[in-house]
Amino acid sequence: MNTLKTFAGIPSNYASFEKSKITLIPVSYDGTSTWGKGADKAPEAFLHAAENMELYDIETDSEVYKQGIYLANTITENTSPDAMVATVHETVKKAIKRNKFVTLFGGEHSISIGAMRAFNECFHNLTVVQIDAHADLRKEYEGSKYNHACALYEANQNTNLVQVGIRSMDAIERTEMNEDNVFFAHDMVNDDYWMDNAIEAMTDTVYITFDLDALDPSIMPSTGTPEPGGLFWYETLEFLKRIFEEKNVVGFDIVELCPNPNDKSSDFLAAKLYYKMLSYKFYEQDEEEENEDLYKAQSETKINRLKYAEEDED
Repeated sequence: MNTLKTFAGIPSNYASFEKSKITLIPVSYDGTSTWGKGADKAPEAFLHAAENMELYDIETDSEVYKQGIYLANTITENTSPDAMVATVHETVKKAIKRNKFVTLFGGEHSISIGAMRAFNECFHNLTVVQIDAHADLRKEYEGSKYNHACALYEANQNTNLVQVGIRSMDAIERTEMNEDNVFFAHDMVNDDYWMDNAIEAMTDTVYITFDLDALDPSIMPSTGTPEPGGLFWYETLEFLKRIFEEKNVVGFDIVELCPNPNDKSSDFLAAKLYYKMLSYKFYEQDEEEENEDLYKAQSETKINRLKYAEEDED
């Protein structure tokens, strides 16, 4: 009998599609990257690292896996960028319509195109928050509009795009930008209010696409196109936590891990980041459910006491 493969080795009773609130879709694709190759190996490295991660989150005092995390079959479509985007779009849209909180782990950043398209079709007035070193706003690159360098072009045309951490781009991309919604890394370092301003630029409904090269290479060296001057761990978590607290985050993806067999720290950071984001999304629901359980227990205790008191009177 086949054993169900689960995210982070969680018990199978928290991993079925029917009972899980969360769906994780790995996408193994690296068809258009132009420098460091290996992003197609990222889902496997990410899942392996997650198996060695503690499942209790200290900050939120929660175990978010108990909300249920269904690990979908890895998308391996690589016949063309167009076919990959179409497959991701169809798979994500089906999961959204089944009322799941849909997350993806890539793969290069072009995997996000199909996901963002699906979310934009399913949610009104969507903001895409792009946390990234690169603008990714080319209309076409190397003969394809589904190149990783074009990952946010469609979202920029069809959603409210907020770009955070940008520090590398081509001059032509500036002509596509809504600069009121762009937070460049060199400005952020001297701006105590960049988080407030970025959140103010968002609508109520948010999808997050997180390119790991947004992080500084000193903590995330294993990406295909590392850039100096990136975000650090705790400021990143502070920003993410605020988004989850103040907005309705409907889904997210994490992309551009390029595993290095000699350095597992980046794999583990990616796994920890994914779990942190889930913890921020659901920890208030954990508290509500715990309060409901406490209320039920107190009610049952009160009923039992009344029952015993009536029996004593008899």
